[in-house]
Amino acid sequence: MAFLRRAGPRRGSRLPAAERAALAGVLASPTFELIPLKNVHEQAAALLPGATVSVTASPAKGIEATVELAIALEAQGFRAIPHLSARMIRNRAHLVSLLAPLADAGIDRAFVVGGDADEPGEFLDGLSLLRAMAELGSGPREIGVPCYPQGHADIPDDALLVALNDKAPFASYMTTQLCFDPRAIGAFIAARRADGISLPLKIGIPGVAEIPKLMSISARIGVRDASRFILKNTRFVGELLTAGGIYRPSGLLEKLAPVIADPAAGVIDLHVYTFNQVPATEAWRREYLGALVDPA
Repeated sequence: MAFLRRAGPRRGSRLPAAERAALAGVLASPTFELIPLKNVHEQAAALLPGATVSVTASPAKGIEATVELAIALEAQGFRAIPHLSARMIRNRAHLVSLLAPLADAGIDRAFVVGGDADEPGEFLDGLSLLRAMAELGSGPREIGVPCYPQGHADIPDDALLVALNDKAPFASYMTTQLCFDPRAIGAFIAARRADGISLPLKIGIPGVAEIPKLMSISARIGVRDASRFILKNTRFVGELLTAGGIYRPSGLLEKLAPVIADPAAGVIDLHVYTFNQVPATEAWRREYLGALVDPA
């Protein structure tokens, strides 16, 4: 699989036709991640009707806020994917109380994460929650799980790989956690395919972001060390500095184009981490998609 053949980015209009078409395909209807903050409905209004929205969960807001927002967005015509954070769900009775209103609202999908609640209940990780939903027989039919091209701050790499293998039979797809390194993403995908993990993949990319806003949102959703997150991704910082403090993912996507265009990679979608900066991100998406479709 020739995922990493290019050293530097090119303008979307100058990409090979197959890569340009592949990027246009995943940019046509990506998944937009939303955070259940006060401005979320205002932010979602910038999206096209029927857009897919992924609703995060954080201990500060509670898992009920995620479910309620997902139901509200679904009622507004969006395709909502609630995050079910295992460590925020007390027990099976609590799980049933969350799944029932989702099913009643016609939401037959979820993204299952371990979460970082300090005092977990019955479910210590995503796998235990997946198994519980399978045993109940009433869980969502479409389930996503996370994967980590650059590893996890608190979980060893070998444990992550074991967990991904164990989750695969319960999952419909996997989504890469936020990563700004296209080589790391390409290498991760190639390695997982070589391992025999065939789950379809959504590549997680940042939306348009200002660094002060990113830091503020990180603190509000419970990222314990936002500074370390920023400093770890030196490529991200460099692009921010050269773009007046505003990041746009065009260059990252162009470097990922060979991956996205390669059928062996199994990329089915983009997952856009918007940081609730949806209008700017959606304006970028439409402009960049237009350039890909009509490069003249």
